[in-house]
Amino acid sequence: MNSMTRAYLDAVAAGRVPPDELVKALGGAGLNDTYYGNGHLPRPLFLSRAQRDGLDADLRVLHAALTSLPDRLFDGDAAAFAAAVGAQGPQIDAARAAKGQVTRLARADLYADAEGFKLLELNVTGAVGGLENARLNEAYLESPAFAQFAAEHNLGHVDTLVALAETLGDETGTAGRQPLVGIVDWPDSYPHLEVQLRRNAELLGERGVEAIVGHVGMLQYRDGGVWLHGRRLDVVYRLFLVESLLRPGGAGLLAPVLAAAARSEVAMFTPIASELYGSKTALVLLSDERHRDRFCAAELDVIDRVLPWTRRLQAGPVTVDGERADLLDYALRDRERLVVKATMLHGGHGFVAGWLVGPDEWERELRRAEGGPFVLQRRVVPEPELMPDPYTATWGVFLTGRGYAGTFVRAVAGRDAGVVAYTGGALAGCVFHER
Repeated sequence: MNSMTRAYLDAVAAGRVPPDELVKALGGAGLNDTYYGNGHLPRPLFLSRAQRDGLDADLRVLHAALTSLPDRLFDGDAAAFAAAVGAQGPQIDAARAAKGQVTRLARADLYADAEGFKLLELNVTGAVGGLENARLNEAYLESPAFAQFAAEHNLGHVDTLVALAETLGDETGTAGRQPLVGIVDWPDSYPHLEVQLRRNAELLGERGVEAIVGHVGMLQYRDGGVWLHGRRLDVVYRLFLVESLLRPGGAGLLAPVLAAAARSEVAMFTPIASELYGSKTALVLLSDERHRDRFCAAELDVIDRVLPWTRRLQAGPVTVDGERADLLDYALRDRERLVVKATMLHGGHGFVAGWLVGPDEWERELRRAEGGPFVLQRRVVPEPELMPDPYTATWGVFLTGRGYAGTFVRAVAGRDAGVVAYTGGALAGCVFHER
C-alpha cells in the first residue's frame, strides 16, 4: 500500500471523506449506464510522483523496444515480424503495406506486486477500453470532501482523451486544424457499442475533435475520398481489429478502406498492423534470452524488471532462472506459478491459471495448447488494493508520444482473481497521481 492510499483510507475512517458523498457524486455522472455496466470501484487508486514518472519512463522503453523488433530481429522486414508473431495471410499483407508504421498510442495492462509494476500485455492500438477514464476523475472531484483531499495532497490526473486527440493530430497530419473523424467499428459489434461510441464522439467534440460514428459496412468511396453519413472523412479512427481480416468476408470488406488509406485519400488512426506489436508472442521476443544481445543495458534493465518470463508454449529447451529445462516438464512441475495465454485474444479468452486448476486439468490444457497460438508466462501475484476489503486490480496505463496519459482500472473482489475481466464482474476505476 502506498502512502497516498493509506492517507485516503485514514481520511475515510476519520469521516473527512464520507463514502456516501462519493457514491452520490459518481451516480450523478451517469457513467454506469453508458460505460460501466458492472459499476465502479468505491474509491480511486493512487500513484506517487515517483511511480508515475517510473511508469512513464519504463513504458516508453518497452514501447520503443517492441516497435523496433522488425529492425532488430528481422532486418527491417515488417512482414517477417508479422509472421513470427502469428499473423496470417491478409494480416501479413497489411503489415507489409504499413511499412513499419505504428501508433504511439498504447495501453499497458499491469499488476502491481511487492516489487513494482509488472506488464501483463501492451495493447498498441486505439481500439481499447477506458479512454474516457478522466470522467471518473471529474466525478470524484464533484465531491467537496474529495476535492479538498485532492487539493491538500496535490493530486491531479491526465485527461486521456485530450492526449488521444493530440496523438491523433500528430500521427494523421491534422494537428492544428479541425478534421472530421469517423469512429469506425465492425458491423457485428457496432449495435452493442453504438451508444457508447456516440458518447465518445461527444467527449472528443468537447476536446476539439469533431467525430461521427458508424461501422465499416457504412463507408462509401467516391470522388477520391471516404464518406460516412454523407460526409467526407479526414480520418478513419479504426475500432475494427487486425483479427477482422481473418473473418469470413473480412478481408474483402476492409480492402477498400485500406486501399484508400494507402492512397492518402483518408488518414487511418491507428495503422491496422499496430496491434501485432501487442501480440503476446511479441513479448516472447523481448523476454527470450536468445535476443539479449540486441538490447542495451538500460533496455534490459526495464525488460527484466517489468516483463515476466514469457515463452511460446511449445516443446523444447528453455532457460528458466538461469538453468536449462524442457518447457513442458518445467510447466508441469511449476503449475502454481504459471499461466497459459492465447497470443492474440482479449478479455480473458484463452486464459488458464495453473494455480486455479488441478494437475490433471493443467496437463490437459498444456497438451491442448502446445504448438498453437499460446504462450506460457510466469505468474504475477498482485498486491491487494484495499477498498477497505481487498480487490485485485489491473492498471491500464495509457501512453502516447508525449508520455504517460492517464490510467483506467479494472478490479474484482478478492486476492486471487486469476483474470480481471468484465465477464468476471470487474468494476471500473480511475487513478489520481501526485503532481
